[in-house]
Amino acid sequence: MRPPQFGADITNQANNEPNLPAVMHCTRMAGRAIIRVVGRCNDAKENNNLDLSECQLMQVPDAVYHLMRHTALKGCNLSSNVITKIPPKFAVKFSLITDLNLSHNQMSKLPEELADLAELERLDISHNAYIALPHAVYKMPKLTHLNAQNNHIVDIEVERLQEAPSLQEVDLRENPVSPRCHDALQTITRLRIHLTPRQLEDWEDLTV
Repeated sequence: MRPPQFGADITNQANNEPNLPAVMHCTRMAGRAIIRVVGRCNDAKENNNLDLSECQLMQVPDAVYHLMRHTALKGCNLSSNVITKIPPKFAVKFSLITDLNLSHNQMSKLPEELADLAELERLDISHNAYIALPHAVYKMPKLTHLNAQNNHIVDIEVERLQEAPSLQEVDLRENPVSPRCHDALQTITRLRIHLTPRQLEDWEDLTV
């Protein structure tokens, strides 16, 4: 008698275990994601720019730090994942980056240690879940451009923003910035600050 084919075995097993197809699909997806991450790490060794966007990451895998340990990265793109936090060691492992894109994730804070990114010039934290600007951004010595649009930011430490060492441009559009904070930000002349026009309160609108 001829032995059953592998495909038939899988079909029979799937019939006995209804969840098996879903598990196999997830395993295949995870395998493809790992291959994609490793491939992009190899690319980064050539161009010094690590692009891990759209890799279904919930965090930066430890293996990435290991693969990049001999590469002087200048740029890091972690956008369009499901990352909720960046570990403090990120600033140690990627200390030379000048451009960091964390947009389109699920982050609500950054570790204070990211202030140690002494070469960082551009930071994108747009389309996340921040309710305030992370304290680290006020202290980054070379940060010139900060994109924080499309978050849930209500309050901003305006004085600290003015005193940031190198900031030149801050994008705060599409945030529910409080009226008091909105008015205070508009008085700043040293920085280019982008804000969504404020809707007048009922008591302010004389046409009502």
